[in-house]
Amino acid sequence: MVASQASAITSAMASQSQGIQQLLQAEKRAAEKVADARKRKARRLKQAKEEAQMEVEQYRREREQEFQSKQQAAMGSQGNLSAEVEQATRRQVQGMQSSQQRNRERVLAQLLGMVCDVRPQVHPNYRIAA
Repeated sequence: MVASQASAITSAMASQSQGIQQLLQAEKRAAEKVADARKRKARRLKQAKEEAQMEVEQYRREREQEFQSKQQAAMGSQGNLSAEVEQATRRQVQGMQSSQQRNRERVLAQLLGMVCDVRPQVHPNYRIAA
């Protein structure tokens, strides 16, 4: 009877040990599944972050391009105005220079005539004190 009890205890312990081994294996598989799920989640988060960053960059490029085109349109019209003003100024300066060249001799002769031809006279507002 002792042998049968020992055999029963041994078989109970063996089945208990086998159950513990199964539980440990199941726990290990569950831990692996959790780790895999965490890795997948981290990958999805990283991918979502990269996609969001790409969208933000694309949006920024579009807005920058829109700004550049508007700025170019505004500056283009100002560039034409400044070019027109500069051209008008050049024409006026050229007109003044040509007028100076044409009238130079006549003005010099007139100035020299006034300086060299002095006619002394009493000013009409001068009163002799009596």
